[in-house]
Amino acid sequence: MVAFIVVVVLIGLMLIGVPVCIAMGITSAGIFSALGYSKILAVMAQRIYNGTTGFTMLAIPFFILAGNLMNTGGITDRIFNFAQACVGHWPGGLGQVNIFSSVIFSGMSGAAVADAAGLGVIEMKAMDDAGYDHRFSAGITAASSTIGPVIPPSIPFVVYSSCTGASVAKLFAAGFVPGAMMAIAMAIAVYITSVRKHFPVQPKMPWKTRGKYFLEAIPSLLTVVIIIGGIWGGLFTPTEAAIVATFYALFLSGIVYKSLTWKSLMKIIYDSIITSCKTLFIIAIANFLAYFLIHQKVPNQIITGLLGITNNPYILILLIIFVLFILGMFMEGTAVILICAPIFLPIIDAIGMDYIQFGVIMIMASMIGLLTPPVGMSLYAVSSITNVSLIDLSKEVIPYVIGITVVLLLCAFIPAFSMTLPALI
Repeated sequence: MVAFIVVVVLIGLMLIGVPVCIAMGITSAGIFSALGYSKILAVMAQRIYNGTTGFTMLAIPFFILAGNLMNTGGITDRIFNFAQACVGHWPGGLGQVNIFSSVIFSGMSGAAVADAAGLGVIEMKAMDDAGYDHRFSAGITAASSTIGPVIPPSIPFVVYSSCTGASVAKLFAAGFVPGAMMAIAMAIAVYITSVRKHFPVQPKMPWKTRGKYFLEAIPSLLTVVIIIGGIWGGLFTPTEAAIVATFYALFLSGIVYKSLTWKSLMKIIYDSIITSCKTLFIIAIANFLAYFLIHQKVPNQIITGLLGITNNPYILILLIIFVLFILGMFMEGTAVILICAPIFLPIIDAIGMDYIQFGVIMIMASMIGLLTPPVGMSLYAVSSITNVSLIDLSKEVIPYVIGITVVLLLCAFIPAFSMTLPALI
């Protein structure tokens, strides 16, 4: 009963426009008081504080800062030019470039919204200038941004690791294949749509031009090698990798490309602080809500309820994915991970699934949440920079949501897709 009340109150508050973090705080504190546990509210400040003080959490603001530096310092322009040289002549043209650019950028930033709001501006302008349908361009920009948190480095994987103890390095390794599969699924959707609507295809660039764009992009592409190679080579931890990525992006933007001014740097730092505060505040409040749910034994109720329906592990996985889908429609992905991971882990233990594989499932499900109204962060980000309505944008991303869902189900029922690379570490 408590679980039902929590869901109703939480979703009700968000539907009337209450920010997700405030809604979580009001729900947990309000129901605690209503049940006569007002004295326990004394631990609220402690739980909120503990929610964001872990060493792993330090990676989040630095990855956000690194992403913003790349967007402003000319790094994303060179990534886009390189991607255009590689796949711009494929059917779907700049739609394929959009996806390939996001794959490359995902190896540097780890944040979907940073991809959508930064690289997305460049992608949208190029597609509009080439004569693509504006809504189609906005849809693929929103969808391709979800590749970012799946291919390492990944802020959601860092969050998941902080509340489950799973290895960040192995989680990063687990994201490579599913991320590539997401990109392929989107590329197929773009191909089909482009052929059906006769979208323009760019002529193949001369090899000399391709070589020029590749040479210009080499310093940017080295970011991926430094981050992933450093983590897997044992040179630094994922948290330290975020700091290394920040300083390398600062070095490229300010010294190599000379496109960073003190004024723009101050704005980047300010924007990164604001975004980090928003993200960490959600994590902090979600930590108290998770404590409230555990105190009220809500996980036990859900586990008992699910196991009462069936003991079949495949059906249980489908039920968990369905719950993640529904919650993702109303809650920010980080909050879903923080709340649901402690609840579902006992079930994952019962069916014998590895925490690494389940982490991939959770992050991919939360990526679908970024593309589904009413709380789709990538939809809002792209809508704000393209002036495409949320309703039209929601329709445009349907083929990509279907593609991501197919990849998610494959990763859920075929462990090799997500577990082969982690097994090598």
